[in-house]
Parts: sequence; C-alpha cells; structure tokens
Amino acid sequence: MSRSIALTVFSILLVLTGCKKQETVTVQIPVGMAISLTGNFGPYGINQKNGLELALDELNENADIHGFELIPHFFDDQSSPDTCRKIFREMILNHQVMAIIGPTSSNSAFMADTVAQNNKVSVIGISNTVPGITEMGNFVFRNSLMESSVIPNTVKATHAKLGYSRVAIVYGNDDPYTTGAYDAFKAALENTPGVTIVSTEVIHKGDKEFTAQVTRIKESNPDAIVLAALVAEASLLMLKARELGIPSSVRFIGGNSFNTSQLWQLAGEASQKAICGSAWIYSENTPGNSQFVTSYTARFGSKPDQFAAQAYASLYILADAIKRAGQVNNLTLRDALASTQNLQTILGSFSFDANRNPVHTPVVQELVNGQFFIFQ
Repeated sequence: MSRSIALTVFSILLVLTGCKKQETVTVQIPVGMAISLTGNFGPYGINQKNGLELALDELNENADIHGFELIPHFFDDQSSPDTCRKIFREMILNHQVMAIIGPTSSNSAFMADTVAQNNKVSVIGISNTVPGITEMGNFVFRNSLMESSVIPNTVKATHAKLGYSRVAIVYGNDDPYTTGAYDAFKAALENTPGVTIVSTEVIHKGDKEFTAQVTRIKESNPDAIVLAALVAEASLLMLKARELGIPSSVRFIGGNSFNTSQLWQLAGEASQKAICGSAWIYSENTPGNSQFVTSYTARFGSKPDQFAAQAYASLYILADAIKRAGQVNNLTLRDALASTQNLQTILGSFSFDANRNPVHTPVVQELVNGQFFIFQ
C-alpha cells in the first residue's frame, strides 16, 4: 500500500473571458465505514451511521477551506465477524481507503482489524471496549473507552450513592463485549468493601425467556442487579424482573450496551432509572456538543446516544490527523493519529495514549423517562 495523497492546497489561475479566476482544489480521501446496521448490533450501528453522516456533511461542507474531501464507503457487516473481515478486504483492495471507521462490535474487530493492520491502513474502533483490541497492531486505534476503565468508576459512584450490599449479576457468555463487561463488573464489585455477589446468571444472544434466571435472582434478594448484556436481551430481562415482582428500588446497572435510546423503547418503565457508565452524555458542556445534539435531533428526529457521538467524533479526530499529516500516506496518517493530544471534541479533551487507546473523562448516567441524565 504505497499510495500517497498530497494535501497541500493550491490555486489554479484560469483565463476565462479575459479575466483570471482563482479556484481552490481539494483532494478526495476515501474512508471505509464498517457498521452493523442489521443483526444483534444493529440497534447501535444505525445511530453510528447517523453520526458519521452528520460529521461527513459538516466536514465536507468546508472542504474548500481545509483542502480535502472525505469520500465514504459504507458497508453493513451484518453483525457478522466473517462478513466484516470480507468488507475490510473489499474496502482496502477495491476502494483503496486511507482509513477505516468501525466496526461496531468487538468480536468483529478481532476478526477484521488484522486485515487493516496487515495492509497498513489505520482503523478507528468507535464502540470496541474489550481488552486486546489495540494490541493487534500499531495501525489499530479506538476512541471508545474500555469497559475496564469505565465500569470501576460506575461501581464506585453507584455504591457511594445507593449503598447496595447484595448484588446479582447477569451476563452473556457468548460475546467478547458481555464477557469483558462481566469480568470488569465482577472485579470492581469484589474490590468494593461490604458488597457481596449473591447470584450470577448466564444468558445468550437471542434468548427471549428469562423466568428461571429472574426467579433465582429474586430469591437471592439483591439490592441491585448488574446486567452485562446486549440491549435486546437486557430489555427483556428488565421486563421479566418487574413482572415477577422485583421492585423498582432494585436498580439495574449496566455498561456500554445501555447507552442507547433502544433501551427505553424496548423496556419502557422497566428500565426507569437504569444506570450506566458512558463516554459521553448530551448535556455535557464540551466543545461543539450542544450544536451536535441540536443538528442530530433536527435531522434524525431523536437525540443522539453515545454510539452516535463516538462515531461523529471519530471523523473529527481523523480530519485533524489528516490536516497535521500534510503529505498523507499510510504511515504519516498513522503517526499523526498516534500523536493526537488534547484535541477538543464533543467527547471532551481527547488524546490517544501510547497504546492508541482513548484518554478522556467518563461519566455515569441514568435513564429517566427515556432521557439520560447525569447520575447524582
């Protein structure tokens, strides 16, 4: 992959009808977008696509100023790691993308990111939160905070406020995200004085009946229930828990998978005051955040979630690296991304650490009447 794109903006003088006209020439940069629009991760990927489209329009509107235009190549990986790997190959070999945004799920990232690494194409994961992602190579980045850094903060904040002592955990054992979230929650809870894990239940993607698990949880008499599960299964379990008499005083606490409006749409009142750690919230006073929320809501008819925000921010992080790289090729773009420090984004002041993981401050939020608010 030796292609190189010169990004120095220059002018051409044209002689038209005896007059000289100055025009700005922009360079087109192809960017791959591997997003789950269908399958288990579809509820997250749809909002990611919305965030990417909004950022693309904003950045390309000013293409004549900064000298480059981002040309998107969107693909639905169908929540399938095998499909995602094929898509990465197609984007790199057939569309000659300079960078890839995505994929939605960590299990797809583990399958596909090595394709980008082997071809020396930078990839920015926008919702890959489990350990081991960036260890696949020095062209692999992510702007999504790892659950291992968000969940301990969530446990600390919720325990300080709620004072729970008996916790039940439900987790999916068939996905890297849910198993990683479970490991992080379990470690954080075990390290919290006075907290006992009184029940641990296993579920699977596609499960729809949770009577047995909820019955056992109710018998363990927990003060709080941790759900390390994807939104489809988490919402059904919430509904079953309230149906079988677990009171609303027993709060649900989750990880990254809770950060979507789909939770309220699917579970309704059963998800009232559900708590989760997050990399972003729409009420944050970060640079450009208010305008992002306004623009997104006007265009798509609902407020953005964390998945839309991280997707949106990823293109601004990429655009900043392109500007700083100057003469862009695979190596200079990778180096520019790696040197990102204190960039002002809607996520806050953003940096990549030495391992190409994101550095910015997480928040803890709760769902009230379909809207997320800072947990206090």
